[in-house]
Amino acid sequence: MSRGSTSEQTLSENKRTFAARADEVACVSVPEGYERWAQTYDQVPNPLLALEKRYLNRILPDLAGKHALDLACGTGRWLTQLLSRGAQAVVGLDLSAAMLRGARDKAPIHRLVLADCLQLPFRASAFDFVLCSFAINHIHSLNVVAQELARTMRPGGQLLICEMHPEAYAQGWRPGFRDTQSAVQIETAGHSAESVISSFQSNTFSCLKVHDLFFGEPERSIFLHTGKGEMFADACRVPAIQVYQFVNTGTAIGS
Repeated sequence: MSRGSTSEQTLSENKRTFAARADEVACVSVPEGYERWAQTYDQVPNPLLALEKRYLNRILPDLAGKHALDLACGTGRWLTQLLSRGAQAVVGLDLSAAMLRGARDKAPIHRLVLADCLQLPFRASAFDFVLCSFAINHIHSLNVVAQELARTMRPGGQLLICEMHPEAYAQGWRPGFRDTQSAVQIETAGHSAESVISSFQSNTFSCLKVHDLFFGEPERSIFLHTGKGEMFADACRVPAIQVYQFVNTGTAIGS
């Protein structure tokens, strides 16, 4: 398929569409990108986020009495969901103050922390469950974040990671949006499934399952709403999201 074909266009304009090719948008750093995107992040229906929610609601565990961390929580989409699963305490952490302001408006009862995923400001064994949604492709050093999670999670704790599928990434899909200045693509570092699993298995985690998620009929209305209905069929043929389920064994795999 040619470079400019529909399936190779980037996820752009508030992730509404597969809209602009990478050479037609401004590429910005992660801090700048989310500072600008925070203004409109929750305002437009997003097929990726809709697919993620549809699937995760089926596999999120019972969190009764547990301490949960939403790592790179953004505007707090999952904070209340985690609490509704019975969590005793929920913490949201993000590198973007602008995104956390959105989370504060949405979930004022939660503890929100401005910090880097590579230097978690928590004591050892603080969490029983961690969710990390659409963040690892912004992290170059997966080993470092895996080390930090191994330190701050209790043995037996569950880790759920969601990210754009490597096949979609290879076809040019990227996180991006459009604001009053320009169309924007946020800097990413795509990771293969093998590299994700290897990084976490080297740091006390065992991979229980990997899920490949495809768009389906529930997402069709979002494509139609954003004027991209003609892209829906092609988008459904590409795995859109990969979900990793890990458990912290407390011991490096193979040791």
